[in-house]
Parts: sequence; structure tokens; C-alpha cells
Amino acid sequence: MKIINKKFWEYEQSVQYLFIDFQRSYDSVHTHTLWECIKEFKIPTKLINMCKMCVQRTRSVVGMEGTLSSFFENKTGLKQGDPLSPILFNLALQIVIQSIKMVPSGIKIGKEQLNVLAYANDIALIGKNEMQIRKLFVEMENIARKFGLQINREKTKCMIVERKNSLKKNKIGHLKIKNLKFERVENFKYSGVVRNEDNNNQIDLQERIKLLTKHILWYKNFLKIKGYKIN
Repeated sequence: MKIINKKFWEYEQSVQYLFIDFQRSYDSVHTHTLWECIKEFKIPTKLINMCKMCVQRTRSVVGMEGTLSSFFENKTGLKQGDPLSPILFNLALQIVIQSIKMVPSGIKIGKEQLNVLAYANDIALIGKNEMQIRKLFVEMENIARKFGLQINREKTKCMIVERKNSLKKNKIGHLKIKNLKFERVENFKYSGVVRNEDNNNQIDLQERIKLLTKHILWYKNFLKIKGYKIN
């Protein structure tokens, strides 16, 4: 993303991002749809059946004020804390991402078209304008809904990186897609790095310095407790 922003900034072109956040992603996955779709990856049926045995027919109990409820069966979703869950969830996301890549929208990197970035469950749709972002979002939402994934309206944000932003005072706005409205932001942390619509890395550097200072202070206090002298 850093390279994309740098090049588009250099050539005074605009690039738009829509950072996607799914609501209760693990809990809402439709496993029956998942089993059917992961067959596209040519995973052996025996292995799929073994995964089903680990996920299906699980039961839960709710504790409240020292009292436990009766057991109930989990009919949807993936188990939190299960090492198999992130693998299955990533397979579902991979199908969503593949469908996005089929949409004829996005930016050109050499001869390749790029319209989505994804790392784990951090997904960013990329387009030259709002029309392309809307087209990508509609396709993504249609596929994601089949898996039970729902968009978190509050945490999904849009950002526009362009030189004109540094000259305009009116940077606040929203992106409307169907009946949804997403806030436009000046900064967004994607994969642990703060990105800025003015292509400025100062905010990210400041956050990293604060985090480093916090760790140094903690380490100094730890050494003092252990009896070491700190100059």
C-alpha cells in the first residue's frame, strides 16, 4: 500500500480505499456453505470430513452470576480459540477475494489489475473513483453474505489519497453504497501501519516512537525491580 500511495502521489493521481471490517466474523460463518465452497480448492474429501467432525456437533454453555445454563448445540460459526478456525475462515475469505478480483475495476500496476489487498482478515478494496469502489463492494458483499459474513458499518472506513487533499479544507464526508454509509477518514491503521490521505508517514512514526518509549520505560522499571542499576 505504501508503494501504491507513493506512485499515485508522484503522478498526481487519486486512489481510493474502502477498509472492510466484518461483524462477529467467526461466529457468523455458515459452515454448510463453507464445506461446499472449499471443495473448489481440491482439498481431499477425507480431510474435509475430518474438519467437519471437529467443527460440527459442538455444544456450549453460558455462565451468569455463578449459574450455568443448559447445554445447547452450535449450529453456525467457528469455534473461538480453535487452531482450525483461522484456517477455515481464511479459506472462506479467499473465495470472497477471488470473486472481487474478477470485477473489471481497480488500478493498473504494470500490466496487472489490482483491486483488493488482503492480509489475514484485513481487506482493503482499491479503486480510482467512488464508482469502482461501489462496484467492488457490491460484488464482495454478495459473496460474503453467502458465508454469513456481515459488514460492520461503524468500523468500515473509506479514505482517498490524492494531492488535492492537501489543498482542500473540506476533508470530512461519507461514502454511500446502497443503504449503507461509511465514514471518510484522514488516517487509518491497516495491518498495524497508520496510512494517511496526504501520504504523510509522520503519524505512524509518532505512534511507533510512543510505543518504543513505553517499552523502554517498562524495561527500565523491570530492571530496577530486579535490583539492577540504571544510569
